[in-house]
Order: sequence, then structure tokens, then C-alpha cells
Amino acid sequence: MGEVVNNLSIIMVLVASLRAHGAAMGSSQNGSNQSAMAGVPIVPAQGGVLRTAFVGGASKGIGRAVARHLASRGVRVIACGRSEGELKSLIDELPLIEVPGTSFLEKELKAHKAFVCDLSKTDELEGQLKKLVLEFGAVDILVLNSGGPKGGSILDAKPEEFRTAIEGHLISSQILAKTYVPGMKHRGQGRIVSILSTSVRQPIAGLGVSNSTRWAMAAWCKTLAGELAPFGITVNMVLPGFTKTTRLEELSKAQADKRGLKKEEVVDEWIKSTPMGRLGEPEEIASAVAFFASPAASFITGQALAVDGGRLGAV
Repeated sequence: MGEVVNNLSIIMVLVASLRAHGAAMGSSQNGSNQSAMAGVPIVPAQGGVLRTAFVGGASKGIGRAVARHLASRGVRVIACGRSEGELKSLIDELPLIEVPGTSFLEKELKAHKAFVCDLSKTDELEGQLKKLVLEFGAVDILVLNSGGPKGGSILDAKPEEFRTAIEGHLISSQILAKTYVPGMKHRGQGRIVSILSTSVRQPIAGLGVSNSTRWAMAAWCKTLAGELAPFGITVNMVLPGFTKTTRLEELSKAQADKRGLKKEEVVDEWIKSTPMGRLGEPEEIASAVAFFASPAASFITGQALAVDGGRLGAV
């Protein structure tokens, strides 16, 4: 009898795998990859319950590291980004999430979702999110992350640069929150984590538009934290210092060109301004995001955590 049950269990898991495979095949037209099912690792859902996270800016850098980190902890990920190719390669890397089924024999395998979207095009965003919610439902974790504006002094910036930055960060975050907060309120819990910058506390020279926009986002997050706390929803911020990303490469090149230096010399200045004497890794920022998104952070809200190797001089 025991052998029969074991064989039946294996069959049911295979059936569940085929269902997940079908889902992935169906979503491949929207960005995920058909080959993602071959030899993909499987991890159990966090706490035995399926939790879903929307991760902005997941194509590369810190957002991509966050998507990997959450998936490795058994969270299903909706990976949002502008590059379909980058998102497809990310989905290929992520493990499937194993969720207990309705019977003790059956387990469901959940695939992740690639959501190709430019968050700065806010006039289209609300409609795209409505379709996404119909397909994938509510989320438990909302990670607000978007590429930063180009560098430069604040007086040299054109008004349009501020408008674009505000659209891509503040307005898109407002639309995302209005989309997903009702579901969180209904369940009496939720996690919102915004990835900003240490410039929220100490402006960074040569990043005028970014400094201004990040600070506006911090004020928005703090206000939202107070409004949502009675519903069991936390809102926190992670403030990365100088981190090894494509954006850091772009900023160092821009500053080097303007100052007549080599790119490496600019990066060396940033490293010397960091007491730990090195740049941060995207995975180190992702660990802080995962903490705020976890049950362990259930009584923490409205906080901003610097992950900067000690760069900030203030408490």
C-alpha cells in the first residue's frame, strides 16, 4: 500500500509540473521562456503559503538581485522591467515554487512572471496593471524600484528631466500602490519596500535631479507608512550606497568625462568615501529588501535603512 501511495504521489507531482509547464508555455508569449522548465530547481513556498512579489526594475542590477533573492526564499515573483530579453533570462534562472495542493498528495508548482513595462509611461501603466491583476491576482510584496535619472548639477537640469523622473518614480509608485494596496488591506497584511538612495539623507554631488526625486519618494513612503500601518501593511525604504550596477558605470563615466578624469579614478573616489573601502554588491542590497519583506519585519514600518558600507556620516 505504501508503495502505491508513493507512486501516486510522484504521479501527482508530475501532473502538477505539467500544469506549471503549461502555464509557463502560455506566458512565454508575454516574456517568460519555454525552456525555463528544463532542469529548473524547485523550492518550497515560504512558510508553506504562496506569496507573490512585484519587483520593479528587475531587468538588471539591484532589482534583478531582489527577484533572485525572493524567489530563492520561496516567493513567486512578477519581474517588471523594460527589457524583454533580460527578463526572459532572469525567469530562466529562477526556481519554481512548490505549494501544498488541496489534497495531501498533490503539490502545485508555480512559475514566475515576466512583465515587460516602462514604469515612466504612467499614462499606460494603470491599464497594463489591470490586465496583470486579472492574470496573476493580488501581491503580498511590492518592491518599488526604478532606474535613476541621469547625473548633472541641479541648475543645469531641464524642467523636463524633473517631470520624467517624477513620473518614473513618484507617480508610478502611486499607481502601483493604488493597484495593489486594496488586496493587501483585504488580507490584513502586506509589505511595501522602496529602493531609494543614501542621497535621501545626504545629497550626492552631481545628482541634482536624482537627489530631489529620491527625497520626494522618501516623503511619500513615510506618509504612506502612517496611513497603512493600521491595516497590517508595512512601508519601508532601503538606501543603497555606491553599488556595482550598470547605473554606477554610467554615472562614473559621465562624471569622468565632465571632470577630465578616468572612470576608474571617479570610482576610486567613491570607494575612498566609503569606510568599508569597497563598493556594495547588488545581493547585499537585496538581503535588506528581503528582510523588510519577511515576517521577521512585521513590527517595523516607516524606516529607512542605509546599506552603504558606512558612507553616511549621520546617525
